[in-house]
Formats: sequence, structure tokens, C-alpha cells
Amino acid sequence: MITPADLLDLSPVMPVVVLDDVEHAVPVAEALLRGGIKVIEVTLRTPAALASIERIAAAVPDLVVGAGTVTAPEHAKQALDAGSRFIVTPGSTEALLDAVAATGLPFLPGVSTVGEAMRAAERGCSVLKFFPAEAAGGAPYLKSIYGPLPGLRFCPTGGITVESAPKYLALPNVGCVGGSWLTPADALAANDWQHVEALAAAAANLR
Repeated sequence: MITPADLLDLSPVMPVVVLDDVEHAVPVAEALLRGGIKVIEVTLRTPAALASIERIAAAVPDLVVGAGTVTAPEHAKQALDAGSRFIVTPGSTEALLDAVAATGLPFLPGVSTVGEAMRAAERGCSVLKFFPAEAAGGAPYLKSIYGPLPGLRFCPTGGITVESAPKYLALPNVGCVGGSWLTPADALAANDWQHVEALAAAAANLR
């Protein structure tokens, strides 16, 4: 099984994907993989999310699929049953982290403050999601906490663009960034998988 640290090393950008139509799941996954991206976070924000994870897990096994926006304890078991290979949470509560840990899957708990990061570290979590990245202080914030918390690595997500991603990726405590720009809604609506592939190829070469 992959580890949380492995997740950050799969690709410079972890696509954060919102799928409203389950029929888009496999074409999106295949386009990302053709572009050189090896991981996808499907957010549990839509009714199509769990079925989309199931389809990707079955049809595109070379792409590591995970569930994001896991906000309730019951979501953790649902993500596991759907075939998720990892879990990402936007924030961290004790009940949520207990449920996620119980799945046995690697996970990235969400934090946005030094205190939250330290509490996650106390639970043995050294690989974290920093969310919402831009609103919570961005790359300068992560740079400033590297000194006191050098043992933590982050996947910052939230408001990051292809232009700002390199600032984060240059930091010693950032393994990858999360980004929604790889799968724009207009491209999905138009079934423009070539555009998604091109965006993925550019993202794969950011590091």
C-alpha cells in the first residue's frame, strides 16, 4: 500500500476534481494519465462522486484515485468501499480522523494553522493538506513554519493556479500542490479530453 509520503511524490499537482456526471469519470482519469498525472482526488461534493471513484478504480488502475472533501466520519467507510486508495480531509476533528484512520487507507488531514498541524503531528500524521492555501497565508506562510516544524510536509490546496504553483513547489516542506485548474468545468461539459490532457501535461512538468 502507498503511504501518505508516496502520495506527495506521485505528481507535482494532485488534481482536485468535481464530477457532476459519472460518465465523465473514466475519460477524465484517462486524459490526466495520458498527460503524465498519476493521482486524482475526486471530491465528495456531488452525488456522482462515489460512483465516479468506483469507475476510475476499476477502469484506470494505473491512476491512484482518492476521495477528497471527506468531512464526516461516515464518508470514510463510503470512500473505502468505493475503491478509494487514499482520503483527503479539508479540516481535522478527532471523530473524523478516528474514522479515516480506521479505514487503513493513507490520508492527508487538512490543517490551516500551526496549532492544527501540531495536533495532527501528535497523532502521527506528518504529511498534511494545507487548506485553504491562498486564503490561509499561501507560500509565505508555509515557508515561515518550516523552521519550527521541519518534520512536516504539505500538499497545499485552495486557490492555487498554474502560475502560483511553482512558488509552493520550491518550498522544502511542500511535496505537491492540489489544483482544480486541470479539469475546468467547461472542458468537462464539452467532453474536451484533449484540453484536459494538455493541462495535465503542463502540470506534470512543473517540477
